[in-house]
Amino acid sequence: MVSDIILQISSRVKEKRKENRVTLEELAREVGVTKGLLSQIENNRTVPSLSVLLSIIKALRVDFMDFFDQLDGTGSGLPVVIKAREYQQLKREYSKGSYYYRINSFKHDGKLVDVVLYRQEKNARRGYVSTEAFEFDYVLKGKIQNTMNNKRYVLEQGDSFYYDARTPHLTRCLSPKDCMMLVFYFFNE
Repeated sequence: MVSDIILQISSRVKEKRKENRVTLEELAREVGVTKGLLSQIENNRTVPSLSVLLSIIKALRVDFMDFFDQLDGTGSGLPVVIKAREYQQLKREYSKGSYYYRINSFKHDGKLVDVVLYRQEKNARRGYVSTEAFEFDYVLKGKIQNTMNNKRYVLEQGDSFYYDARTPHLTRCLSPKDCMMLVFYFFNE
């Protein structure tokens, strides 16, 4: 989708790399990542961490303001309709039985907001994770336990949870069937 900020960033990385006549291999070597990861970023199959994105911009010798100029989530105006079939599944290597589907990403008051549908199987295997964002979770289905700072928070359908996701946390489905949440990530940078 054109207004998807993540898609815009992916396209901008590819555009700036080609403008500078830099190959994927050359850029990967300078940034210190694999050629495959760069290809996934450029083709919007993965979202780079902030540190990787900043390293890419620096390696391309592009001014930060120039790179982010005119990137926003309002390009096509409002309202925005997103069909369920358009949700992008995000691959996360650190878990089995957890599924992330990006619904939309946009800028609000100059900050990135990522909206994700999260599904976790009963016996999902995953460890503690952290994200460089504040997170709002709304439980759509099931009973979920979120553990952070040695405290357990049990949430059921209709409950919500807002927290600093930079703190390592563990999510576990307590229901006999899959659990599902609507997740909003609010990034500061």
